[in-house]
Amino acid sequence: MRSKSGSSSATGRDDAVKLARSASTPRARLRGATTSALAEGDTNVTPRRVAWQDEHLNDETRALLEEDARYFLHQSLSTPCLNVLDGAEGSWIVDTAGRRYLDFHGNAVHQVGFGNPRVIEAIVDQMGRLPFSPRRYTNRPAIDLARKLAQLAPGDLCRVLLTTSGATANSAAIQLARVATGRHKTVSMWDAFHGGTLDTISVGGEAQFRAGIGPLMSGTEHVPPPEPYRCPFGCLDRAGRCDLMCAGYLEYVLEKEGDVAAVIAETVRNAPYIPSPDYWRAVRAACDRHGTLLILDEVPHALGRTGRFFTVEHFGIVPDMLVIGKGLGGGIMPLAALIARDGLNVAADRALGHFTHEKNPVSCAAALAVIAEIEDRDLVHSAADMGIWALEELNWIKSRHPMVGDVRGLGLLMGLELVRDRATREPAVDEAEAVMYECLSRGLSLKTTMGNVIHLSAPLTVTREELGLAIGILDDALTAVERSAI
Repeated sequence: MRSKSGSSSATGRDDAVKLARSASTPRARLRGATTSALAEGDTNVTPRRVAWQDEHLNDETRALLEEDARYFLHQSLSTPCLNVLDGAEGSWIVDTAGRRYLDFHGNAVHQVGFGNPRVIEAIVDQMGRLPFSPRRYTNRPAIDLARKLAQLAPGDLCRVLLTTSGATANSAAIQLARVATGRHKTVSMWDAFHGGTLDTISVGGEAQFRAGIGPLMSGTEHVPPPEPYRCPFGCLDRAGRCDLMCAGYLEYVLEKEGDVAAVIAETVRNAPYIPSPDYWRAVRAACDRHGTLLILDEVPHALGRTGRFFTVEHFGIVPDMLVIGKGLGGGIMPLAALIARDGLNVAADRALGHFTHEKNPVSCAAALAVIAEIEDRDLVHSAADMGIWALEELNWIKSRHPMVGDVRGLGLLMGLELVRDRATREPAVDEAEAVMYECLSRGLSLKTTMGNVIHLSAPLTVTREELGLAIGILDDALTAVERSAI
């Protein structure tokens, strides 16, 4: 509800307002689509955010936000924050004013829903048995988890390293590739995201993390991503389909460089951008020809969100290393894993990931409960089935709204790319932000990415009714934004 009484102008809020108003015109924000301001998510300093907060936040929430802004370092996508949460359960989050939001953002950690009872019970039970496992020791939950991941992983992926984040798991994968090949170079994709550490922003491809930071890790070559709708080679414009020029260019780089340790890429871009199976078969073959390892990053969407337990199962190949995370800890414990081929067990004389919480028994117990919940409730098949229905509904929305230029999805990972003109495909950046805040006002939390893509990441436990509610809210939000533009 709108607060009628004024609140103090704390430093954090003043800073946010100043930054927001410095980019107050739609054209300025559109220019930002090609800069660091808009990439991995919605920016947290725009006039529209300030306007939404003015309308929806009460005094208690404002005071808490001011405290947050006072004590935390400010950074894009984070502090200053949008709102303050007070609860989360299943598919829903609740703010301090009691407003409920269906959460199709969730930072991709909510595969089994927020506050899953099975996960909580496993955590509490393990805390009473063995809360921590110091270096030099192992424990049953860690061993059980490694065995389970090896059993589930495709092909001959059977060696596991546990870490506390997707970034550190990707970092360990890069180090292992260097040790195994004797090379140090990588090839990765522009627009990719692999984490926020210095090495992972080096292989990542977003200016939001790379620009102006100074020298990055050497030997990190980049190629265009397999993004058919905006292919730099004009595949769709020329042939009406992807003709694998991106894969051919990647092999061209491997041949010219000659000493690349690994190709590291997201199996499916979390925006999402979904390549064809032929693309990954071509990349796998190119890596084999050039002695290059293939590392696939599935941190946001493994564990069933795409309708397969591992996303790579859609594409019929096996990488040399697979990185998973986020939902592995049940949305409670920070946990990620690197799963590698047995033949890559070659670094016993050095530390790839000497992490304090590498084999944390509480985190491992949470992960085992997550996997059990997914298997026992058949959530992978549920995600696949509901994803087919949802994609049909989103294509129906596309038929109603000219602003929707493209719809794509796998399982419960879905996206709509908004454009100002379907012929020119000019990104509708300002409009996408407006749609996001219209959805929030109606009780749906989602993410914008790459400036103009509406990104929907639903928990595997979502009901058909909740999914229908989210799609209806999105339809209404698009209608509201289109009418406001007339």
